[in-house]
Amino acid sequence: MGTTVAETLAVVETLAVARAPAPASSKLTTRPSSSRSGPVQLTVLFFAGLRERAGVDELVLDDLSEPLSVGQFKAELGRRHPELGDLTSVAGVLGTDYVPDGHVLCGGDRLALLPPVSGGQADPGDEDTRLAAGLFELSPEPIDPGRLAQRVQHPACGAVVTFTGVTREHNRERDVVELDYEAFEAMTGPEMGRIFKDCRSALEDPELFGGEGGEIEPLRMLCVHRTGRVGVGEPSVVISVASPHREAAFFAARFLIESLKERLPVWKKEVYQDGQHWIGERS
Repeated sequence: MGTTVAETLAVVETLAVARAPAPASSKLTTRPSSSRSGPVQLTVLFFAGLRERAGVDELVLDDLSEPLSVGQFKAELGRRHPELGDLTSVAGVLGTDYVPDGHVLCGGDRLALLPPVSGGQADPGDEDTRLAAGLFELSPEPIDPGRLAQRVQHPACGAVVTFTGVTREHNRERDVVELDYEAFEAMTGPEMGRIFKDCRSALEDPELFGGEGGEIEPLRMLCVHRTGRVGVGEPSVVISVASPHREAAFFAARFLIESLKERLPVWKKEVYQDGQHWIGERS
């Protein structure tokens, strides 16, 4: 049974809300108290536009008088460094996990601050196995969409759908020279893995696909995203999906690109003849 574009986007939006970082809370998350006295030291990591405004990749605050929640830390950081701008919508990450504003930080924590997104290498193992689970790659080099389509092809699959996103020459009423992509590599792989799983979960819904008994449509999914500078007309992201039937392949390709644009920690800077702008930030 086929699905409309509106139905696909509704599924993506529902899963994105479920996966979104928890909202700020006035109730602090409890953590084991430390017997160590003295100042608390925290390290903050910057990305994309935040890094440019800070002028550094990371900053150590070693004079905090007490443990702070993520929200309190962002407020204190903004007070000390007003050049960073409003940090309200900036997400906090410890390791590869999003943390809510109410989460209490411990001394020695390294908190990554991720500005709103614009829209890792592959795990080791057999490529057929990885494609069946969903394979994601970051590439500093140009992407060949035809080559990706060949990689997902399989004798059991009668449909291959490939989406290619390319740099357009005009946006925001300005002429675009190139795009510059930056990724939080430690998180892109895990988050894209969750997106692949969400896509499969959506396809398990018998109202969408599956036929009698909710049989799951087998898929081979591959997504490659550029990093660095991408010129006008060049591919910036390519998604290729192979499936026995076209309905599942079309659905999965749309689901993956819509989810990627909302959730993947990859930022896009548009470069113009007379300036530049990080997409996702206020003008």
